[in-house]
Amino acid sequence: MKNVEPTSAQPKNPLHNITLETVVTKLAKHYGWEALGKKINIKCFQSDPSVKSSLKFLRKTQWARDKVESLYVATFKSDA
Repeated sequence: MKNVEPTSAQPKNPLHNITLETVVTKLAKHYGWEALGKKINIKCFQSDPSVKSSLKFLRKTQWARDKVESLYVATFKSDA
């Protein structure tokens, strides 16, 4: 059996090992739901927002998830 050194599968990906739940939770805490809904115009942030409802929507809607992940990277890029 070949001995393989463990390597990071995505060393340049700033979201590697960060769950979508962490992304939404940190953004909501940082901006608040109201400001987050203004930054990213999606109903799950504007109408009765919660982490659970946001995750359900974002897991099904790639364009919205891309916007949320981009905002997270722009907001917390120095936290690495």
